Amino acid sequence: MDIVKILAGLLLLLGAGEFLVKGSVALALRLGIPSLIVGLTVVAFGTSAPELLVSVNAALGGQPGLALGNVVGSNVVNMLVILGLPALIAVIHSSQIDTRRSYAMMLAASVLVIGLAFMGTIGRWQGLVLLGGLILILWDNVRSARAHRNARPPEDDLGDPHMAWWKIIGFICVGFIGLAIGADLLVDGAVAVARIAGLSETVIGLTLVAIGTSLPELVTSVVAAMRKQADVALGNVIGSNIFNLMAILGTTAVIAPMPVPDEMLRFDLWVMLAATLALAPFVFWRRDIGRGSGIVLLLGYVLYTVVLLWFGLSGGVA
Repeated sequence: MDIVKILAGLLLLLGAGEFLVKGSVALALRLGIPSLIVGLTVVAFGTSAPELLVSVNAALGGQPGLALGNVVGSNVVNMLVILGLPALIAVIHSSQIDTRRSYAMMLAASVLVIGLAFMGTIGRWQGLVLLGGLILILWDNVRSARAHRNARPPEDDLGDPHMAWWKIIGFICVGFIGLAIGADLLVDGAVAVARIAGLSETVIGLTLVAIGTSLPELVTSVVAAMRKQADVALGNVIGSNIFNLMAILGTTAVIAPMPVPDEMLRFDLWVMLAATLALAPFVFWRRDIGRGSGIVLLLGYVLYTVVLLWFGLSGGVA
């Protein structure tokens, strides 16, 4: 039954990702704003819905390790897998877009969360600080959207600038719903298998749950890369990471304070920061993310996962 859930979730995710990217590109064209802004907001926040649901439910259920591990693990997955895997299929032309401003916000959010984590517990006031930062970031995105409102969007053979509004909204809603249901099915099946294998709560959160809740971002980025929509793919990852750190951790902390495990302070948070810095060359030097870069990113995640599972199964650090 668990295997059936996993397969059903994967099939649903694939179909939903196609709907979401198609609707999002059409939305950007209709509004006359860059697809990057749509990727940073609408797409990113929608694909992060599974992380929000998992983290809030985990906090309410008295599982803070799962809630915090889900967010940190998802951000590592986003940067190493969600960009690495699509690059094996099609080059992500990051050289054609300017993501320096949004990347700087993501880096600042990562440093802020690490600083708060070293206080020992991410509690209610820390959560309010994170939510306040999210409001400032959203305001900046709205201001950017208004600045580009009258700019002529780039020519795009893959998007329909005249798609009816009802159709755009339908594509996006079906995509979000399908991604949420598909991710939920897959996570349920994967976690059940992991518990049988004897993995700890924190390790499950950092690996299987993180990968499962990041599948919407993965599918969306793969489809975007195949459609040559680098702005949607990269914007999706950066926006999702910001949303995970500011909105999900902020909301979860306000609901239920999260003690930070020692192993996360020693290892996982620094891996997240290193993965964030690994994207700097593609952002500031405007390098495309090709197959070679994708392999390096994926190998980085494989190494991280091996370390987690080794210590998790042996009863060590994690």
